[in-house]
Amino acid sequence: MKSSSIGRRYAKALLELADAENQTPRVAKDLAAFVEVWGASSELRDMFHNPAVDRAQRSALLEAIAEKMSMVPLLRSTLGLLSDRGRLWAVLDVAEAFQEMAEDREGVVRVEVTTASAMTDAYFTQLQTTLGSATSQKVVLVKKQDPSLIAGVVTRMGDLVFDGSLRSHLEELKAELLSK
Repeated sequence: MKSSSIGRRYAKALLELADAENQTPRVAKDLAAFVEVWGASSELRDMFHNPAVDRAQRSALLEAIAEKMSMVPLLRSTLGLLSDRGRLWAVLDVAEAFQEMAEDREGVVRVEVTTASAMTDAYFTQLQTTLGSATSQKVVLVKKQDPSLIAGVVTRMGDLVFDGSLRSHLEELKAELLSK
């Protein structure tokens, strides 16, 4: 999923400030924790989307959450800025873009691997090693399972997709037979 331009803009500024303060890992950890809370609580999201809740109430709520989570001050102020500008809805995009940019700076590539059924840890370890050698980067695998693939594996690395699923092969065969 590609993050929004707003998300990328805030993430870039946050990453530059975090790098300058040597706080990037901590900001990444705190941002991920906040996004987890944000995603899990529809009541929280509703508070920030409700026009009847004024800026001071939203600010106090955000500060209470940041305090409870022991959030790094840089992230507190960034989330406060997003809230004040009515853009806290973009926090998921900010987090996604921040993670991508931070990983890119570290030479890390995130690879999504979708399998039709559960695979062994040995399979994923071998795949990670192979992809790491091929890309000369540290590879982080994001494992997913989708039984609709029937069999096989679909691997996504950025815009590059390797589709070795039985479903795609059957669709190609069907298209070929229908075109004759």
